Amino acid sequence: MKIWFWSIGKAHDSYVKEGIAEFTKRISKYFPVEWTIIPVPKNAGMLSEMDLKKREGETVLQWLKPDDYLIALDEHGKQFSSEGLSEFLQERASASTKNLVFLIGGAFGLDAAVLKRAQIKWSLSQLTFPHQLVRLILAEQVYRACTISKNEKYHHK
Repeated sequence: MKIWFWSIGKAHDSYVKEGIAEFTKRISKYFPVEWTIIPVPKNAGMLSEMDLKKREGETVLQWLKPDDYLIALDEHGKQFSSEGLSEFLQERASASTKNLVFLIGGAFGLDAAVLKRAQIKWSLSQLTFPHQLVRLILAEQVYRACTISKNEKYHHK
């Protein structure tokens, strides 16, 4: 199984870049992993919130393959414990999922069509985080889930 982290927006900011790179490297010991930054449409400032989400959503849906398993990060989604996320990753790997795509939406979230396509809607927290920080939290939590499944020391209860 390959893990994909997709994020709509700009490249990683310097204040999170090193941490994202470190956790991505650590995850690669368990699963192949790759980041894709999906650019915001060129005329984003001229679009309404709804039109921007729709355009971003169209891009995402074009990029997804039919057998990709999509996890949409969404404030109204299900919450996982670290152990629950670990179990979920193992279930997906055991089910021979080829591509597991974690998607972080743009500034206004994800379009309804993308949320409908997602197999899981996942909320990291009831708190609101900057998109750049969500990338770091996501990478760290996926790494933590990998270590839990192998009974490694990183996760302390």
